[in-house]
Amino acid sequence: MQSSIDIQQLQEKIDQQSQFINRIKEELSKVLVGQQNMVDKLLIGLLSNGHILLEGVPGLAKTLTIKSLAQCIHAKFSRIQFTPDLLPADVIGTMMYNQPRNEFVVRKGPIFANFILADEINRAPAKVQSALLEAMQERQVTIGDETHQLQAPFLVLATQNPLEQEGTYPLPEAQVDRFMLKVVVGYPDRKEEQLIIRQQVQGLQLPHIHQVVNTSEIIEAKDLVRNIYMDEKVEQYIIDIVFATRYPDQYGLGKMKAMIAYGGSPRASINLALAAKAYAFLQKRAFVIPDDVKAIAKDVLRHRIGLTYEAEAESVTTEILIDDILRTIQTP
Repeated sequence: MQSSIDIQQLQEKIDQQSQFINRIKEELSKVLVGQQNMVDKLLIGLLSNGHILLEGVPGLAKTLTIKSLAQCIHAKFSRIQFTPDLLPADVIGTMMYNQPRNEFVVRKGPIFANFILADEINRAPAKVQSALLEAMQERQVTIGDETHQLQAPFLVLATQNPLEQEGTYPLPEAQVDRFMLKVVVGYPDRKEEQLIIRQQVQGLQLPHIHQVVNTSEIIEAKDLVRNIYMDEKVEQYIIDIVFATRYPDQYGLGKMKAMIAYGGSPRASINLALAAKAYAFLQKRAFVIPDDVKAIAKDVLRHRIGLTYEAEAESVTTEILIDDILRTIQTP
C-alpha cells in the first residue's frame, strides 16, 4: 500500500513529465483534423509498451497520424505495405553476399525503426505475419545466425480494412492477442469533414511538424506510468471484468454463455491494467480510478472475445457484450 506522501510525490512528477503530451497534441493538431481518440490510443500504446491494431476504412488519416507522431519524437518511421507476395525477408531483412569483401553481410529490413505502420496486415500470408509478430513480442530479430535488438521506443501500428475480405489472410486469434489494443477508427463529424474539404481543395501544404519531445523523455514517462498507483479494489474490478468474459454465468450473465466461444486470456487482464495506468497518466493523475478501466475496456477486450455462430446469427457484437459486462459488474 502506497502512502499519501508517495502518491503526492508521484503526482508532482507526473505534472512535470506529462507536459510533453500537450506539446505532442498541439503539434499534431497542425496537420490532423479530429481523430483525438486515435491519437490518445497511440499515446497509450507508446506509454505502456503495447502495439495497436487499427480497423477502419481507407482515408481516415491513419498513415498521416503515425507518421506525424514519429516526427514529433524525431523517431524513425517505416511503412510496410502488406501484399500476398510479401516475404519475411522483405520485413525483417536478409543476408546479402558482398563480392569485394567475399562475405555475407546483414541487410536490415524496414522493421528496424521506432514506429512501424503495417498497412493491411491481413493481406500477407501467415509466415510474414508471424515474422512481424515475433519481432513485436521479443523486440528482437534473428537474421541468419545473428540476433539484433530493436530500438526503443518500438511501436507497431497494424491496420486492417474491414470491407474487403476476399484475398485476405485473417490474423489467427493467438496472434491478434499480441496486440494490446484494437481501435476502431470512426468517420469525422460534419464540421471536421468541412474543414478537411477546405484544406484539401485549397491545396494548402501541410505545416511542418517539429520535434517537441525526445525518446529519453518517452522512456522516463514509461517508467513513471508503471509506478502509477492502482488500488486492490481496482485490480479486483479488472479481474471481475475479464472473468465475466470467461464465466458469464457466475456474474448473472447466463444468457451470454451461449454467445461467447472463449473469453479474455491473462494478457487481457495485464493489458487492461497497463492501459488504465497509461490512461490515468494522460489525465495527469497518479492513481487509477474505475472510470479509467471503463474508458479503455472496449479497446483492450474487443479482439479477445470469441463469438459463437449463435451470437453472429443474432448480430451480437463484442461491443454489445462488453457494454453488458460493464453495466452488470459493480464498480468499486
